[in-house]
Amino acid sequence: MAAPAVHYRVECADRRAHLFGVTLTVDEPAAVQRVSLPVWIPGSYLVREFSKNLQNLRATQGRKKLAARQIDKCSWDIVCTPGKPLTLRYEVCAYDNSVRTAWLDDDRGFFNGTSLCLRVEGHADAPHAIEVLAPHAPREAPRWSCATALKPVRTDRHGFGSYVASGYDELADSPVEMGPFWSGEFEACGVPHRFVVAGAPASFDGERLLADARSICETQMRFWHGDKIGKRHGPKPPHDRYVFMLNAVDDGYGGLEHRHSTALICTRRDLPQQGARKQPDGYTTLLGLISHEYFHTWNVKRLRPAEFARYDYAQENYTQLLWLFEGFTSYYDDLLLRRAGLIDDAAYLKLLNKTVNQVLQTPGRQVQSVAEASFDAWVKYYRQDEQTPNTTVSYYTKGALVALCFDLTLRAEGRGTLDQVMRELWSRSEGGPIDEADFAAALEAVGGRSYASEIARWVHSTDELPLAGLLRAHGVATLDDPAQRAQELGLRVAESGATVQVKAVLRGGAAEQAGFSANDEWLGIELPAAKNRPAQAWRITKLDDLALYLGPQKKFTALVARDRRLLRLAVALPTGVTTWRLFAQDGVKLAHWMK
Repeated sequence: MAAPAVHYRVECADRRAHLFGVTLTVDEPAAVQRVSLPVWIPGSYLVREFSKNLQNLRATQGRKKLAARQIDKCSWDIVCTPGKPLTLRYEVCAYDNSVRTAWLDDDRGFFNGTSLCLRVEGHADAPHAIEVLAPHAPREAPRWSCATALKPVRTDRHGFGSYVASGYDELADSPVEMGPFWSGEFEACGVPHRFVVAGAPASFDGERLLADARSICETQMRFWHGDKIGKRHGPKPPHDRYVFMLNAVDDGYGGLEHRHSTALICTRRDLPQQGARKQPDGYTTLLGLISHEYFHTWNVKRLRPAEFARYDYAQENYTQLLWLFEGFTSYYDDLLLRRAGLIDDAAYLKLLNKTVNQVLQTPGRQVQSVAEASFDAWVKYYRQDEQTPNTTVSYYTKGALVALCFDLTLRAEGRGTLDQVMRELWSRSEGGPIDEADFAAALEAVGGRSYASEIARWVHSTDELPLAGLLRAHGVATLDDPAQRAQELGLRVAESGATVQVKAVLRGGAAEQAGFSANDEWLGIELPAAKNRPAQAWRITKLDDLALYLGPQKKFTALVARDRRLLRLAVALPTGVTTWRLFAQDGVKLAHWMK
């Protein structure tokens, strides 16, 4: 690697003001040097305008002050003297405790390069150096450490110091975690992995997390490269190191994938606990998140949409393939937990059941195809509102069911599996960009026929997926269970313990017919007089109250507050509203599919 031409120096300028200080040096600037800050971060498809957090930008060459002229919302031009290094100094306000941006306070620091590091036009493909400085802290404060997947050049034993990236893309794709975090390491198929956890309570069982994460990583590496992965003369994985960065908080969930690392958020209650006979239910959810983001190491960070061959950080990057890259990853995240032995058949079917019902209970699946949902992620999935369930479908959940349908179809025809299709895609593209035609070709190569009709119906139309028949052919039966009260009414609500707040009214449901609207506060119900019972009015604080007060009654009046007006809405409970329940009928077939 050539000597870096771009250098960043990052310091915790003021932790209580949540300010990072950045010094950027360009060795050989252009006569008019343009710099810009990305407006989005790959993997999270929303324009987030990171430049809103940048302040006090100053430019110098030696002792000479230069003007940094802003030309648009995220770009600046600096007129330079040729042959002299250009230095930029600025601050970034870091108060977004998510995986997407940057955070800094007395207890923790975190940043993505897309939030802190200005991109230097004309030098994006040159090596970049970054120095991360340890913060000054009172003597009695816990010592901070630094973790990142960037390659170290000169660091101290706590991880602070200098790192290098091959170019801006790698720098932007390598988040940095700082603080007095817990840290553990393991090897998976010969590849060193590190797991750091911020905010863990004293009950946290780090050894359990390391063991389970290792099982996930080894299962996925063998999925992609076979049982000889990591062995002498065996295939080599695409990554030579990996860092998990987990932020444990009181309330939060999510992850963002990177080529050699991932940033995760979970609740502290979901962490494995020392000495617990049964781990929290949320721990399975956390393992699914770890599995999902690690699968992205192959599927989206290397095998990726052709439109993402080179990112444009200044605007939206559109693709219709998120159903393949996010949806198929969502299919395999839980399935590979089963194959790793971390959950059993019943637990896997419960997770699959949840995904099925999430899609079937979304009216938007009849409005928008999963390919259209992928393209519209920038304006719909990441900007959800009261009408989202009625106008769009999740490319995560429906994409996972599309993957299930292809997998079960291939298996039923006896020609192959979706596992083989994914490996065929990897081989054909050499782990690089693909388009839908490549996917179709891989399907045909494995299955021995064209699957154009299935792609048209399952991906590009709003036709219902043939789930019941395919599941039944593989030993999984479906039963119709009575719907929960919210689904029966066609509502999505928030119950705080004191009130029922309507969040969304689903298209075609009883609540829509009665006149409910999003943001209504449902206060109570009225019942007309009946034999041996006078007219009644009841306050409700949760939907389960309806069963107590209605009894067999199917018609009632809902008392609703809307914009401080009190309304009376006539409601008729529907009949026959059901949800699916999956259960195993044929253990042999089911085990073969899942293992």
